[in-house]
Amino acid sequence: MTGGFEAPGTPPTAVLSAVVARVSALADRLGVPAAEVFDLGRLSAASGVPEPVVAALLSGRPAGEPDVQARFVQRLDLLRRTRLKPNGRRYTQQEIADGAGMSRQQAGALINGDRRPTMEHCDAIQRFFRVHAGFLTAEDPEALAVALQHTEQELLQQLADRERAAAAADDPLERLLQDHGVRGIAWRAAQLPTDQHRDKVAEWLDMLLESVKRPDS
Repeated sequence: MTGGFEAPGTPPTAVLSAVVARVSALADRLGVPAAEVFDLGRLSAASGVPEPVVAALLSGRPAGEPDVQARFVQRLDLLRRTRLKPNGRRYTQQEIADGAGMSRQQAGALINGDRRPTMEHCDAIQRFFRVHAGFLTAEDPEALAVALQHTEQELLQQLADRERAAAAADDPLERLLQDHGVRGIAWRAAQLPTDQHRDKVAEWLDMLLESVKRPDS
């Protein structure tokens, strides 16, 4: 496993371990507290994995619900508790049934664990709650790894933004473009009253370009 990509067939626990290591390294580099990136409540809500299981998996201990139906019931319950209606209330069984294209009796049986879900049931409910495919059924280590991969992408974006800001601080042209953008500069130049004023802007930009010493120039 290199460069943040795991080989096909890698066990979920190994994938999780690799993602945890990468996220930890990024957090250290950015100065983000580990308690923030590995917040149990946030990761539980994002992955559907119960908080005690998240804690165990992050510490490297084997944990998780092996039965698919039991995982489905756990995660559907979590979705109902964390993905609320705009008024802050839970979706009713009837609303879930209507949104997922099934009867209220079917929805109730699935919610209560009285009926084993099919892939069609899972897909329909995942679409209703707007979560990714596999949210309701993935093994706990895999589900947690997916949630942490989103965290990893956020941290990578923060790192890229920081590096761009640092580069802009040392580069007047880069700083100008960061502050205003090419379109912004062009728009401001277009608002000037005369060609003479616009020529001054062009002359100034030419001077700025000549003054910038780029490493590859």
